[in-house]
Amino acid sequence: MADRFADVAAEPLAPHAGAPLVQRAGDLLRLTLNRPAEHNRLDPADVDALLALFERLAAEGRTRAMVITGAGDKTFSSGYTLQAIIDELDARFERMLDVLETLPFPTIAALNGSVYGGATDLALCCDFRIGSPGLKMFMPAAKFGLHYYPGGLRRYLARLGLPAASKLMLTAMTIESDEMLRIGFLTDLVPRDALCTRVDAYLDHISRTAPGVVAQMKRHLNAMARAGLDSDTGRATMASMTDAYRQSLASEELRQRVVRLLDEKQGSK
Repeated sequence: MADRFADVAAEPLAPHAGAPLVQRAGDLLRLTLNRPAEHNRLDPADVDALLALFERLAAEGRTRAMVITGAGDKTFSSGYTLQAIIDELDARFERMLDVLETLPFPTIAALNGSVYGGATDLALCCDFRIGSPGLKMFMPAAKFGLHYYPGGLRRYLARLGLPAASKLMLTAMTIESDEMLRIGFLTDLVPRDALCTRVDAYLDHISRTAPGVVAQMKRHLNAMARAGLDSDTGRATMASMTDAYRQSLASEELRQRVVRLLDEKQGSK
């Protein structure tokens, strides 16, 4: 099956270097994270541009489905830039992902490569995650000394269940494609040369559905998945997580650990 975006020009989402690329084919959209030489990391400027795009898509009502992928064939995305975790990590990143999660149409993460850090949560915001053998993922927040933000912990728990969320969050262990499929991080696992065909099959089926009903069912499925958080205990837990996240964000331990990792990266070049 042909790539339906192949003949559509890719336009940068914003004027800064490395901005994500966007392609529209009728009522379908493809978004490509665009720093392949840097593992498609996300800068604060990318977060602003993505948030603006997602808010616009939610308001316009002209998109039936969106695919998110990465440039190159090694990494879907390594998540938020390490230096920005110290300097510029604020509520924007979580806000951007929350808006992505609640878009009123199906979203597909086409994992062209491995996925790390905050990009694992970006993928979990999508309704479907399709990957190939050989992929890896890990969540290094505990290694950084960062208590993860509430929305991310909620998604890990709701999508993957407590055992898998605990393993990934509390140990920072790396897992591979077979386990990613087993725990539900991947919806489909297909040969690399079949990735485009599988994504296109999803788009083909989605295009035959009634968009209003799909939007309603998606909203209701997500609401039921998070229903426990609407109790007094759930709201108190979310408030406690928010406090812990903010405290860890301002901690000296986080700053020292990230600086050490940045120094190690510089020393390995």
